Amino acid sequence: MFTDHFFDVATRAMAAIDRSAVEAMAQKLAAVRDGGGRLFILGVGGSAGHASHATNDFRKICGFEAYCPTDNVSELTARINDETWEGVFSTWLESSRLKAEDGLLIFSVGGGSLEPPVSANLVRAMQLAKTRGATVTGIVGRSGGYTAQAADACVIVPTVDDQLITPIVEGLAAVVWHLLVSHPALAVTKGHWEKLAGAPATVAAE
Repeated sequence: MFTDHFFDVATRAMAAIDRSAVEAMAQKLAAVRDGGGRLFILGVGGSAGHASHATNDFRKICGFEAYCPTDNVSELTARINDETWEGVFSTWLESSRLKAEDGLLIFSVGGGSLEPPVSANLVRAMQLAKTRGATVTGIVGRSGGYTAQAADACVIVPTVDDQLITPIVEGLAAVVWHLLVSHPALAVTKGHWEKLAGAPATVAAE
């Protein structure tokens, strides 16, 4: 049954994620926030949706000053039109005055590459971040992509079934970032339902 197979692949991939890499990312991100830095969260395609959702979580639960460039479709498309797709994030970060105290969080299945050009806009953003001394973190599905090579901390979702790479990586990326925003090193408050779970029964029932 396909459902059994999919869940089995997801379970094995999650079990194979390097826990020390997750812990290292939590510490790197905490250092960005505690040092007064901002967090810029980047992704394309499905990962752009992750970036938008994660920006909310890092702001609301973890107290970050966090931003997602793809949330502003007017600026995004203007930059694509004027500065090319490859430069869309790096020029956005330049306008945001990216500095050493800041951090990037990259969501990407492949991690980006310039040759062949796959998610090259993410690569250009990371290159800029490195020149500015900013922290680079990522959750990706390939150890050979640019993110895994350049990041200060990177979580790799391993391939268990080469016919289910994208759905497993993108699905477990969401699991990992929800782990991070729940991590004691990062969380400064609880989510709505977690607050209700710890509230008196009369309050929770309201």
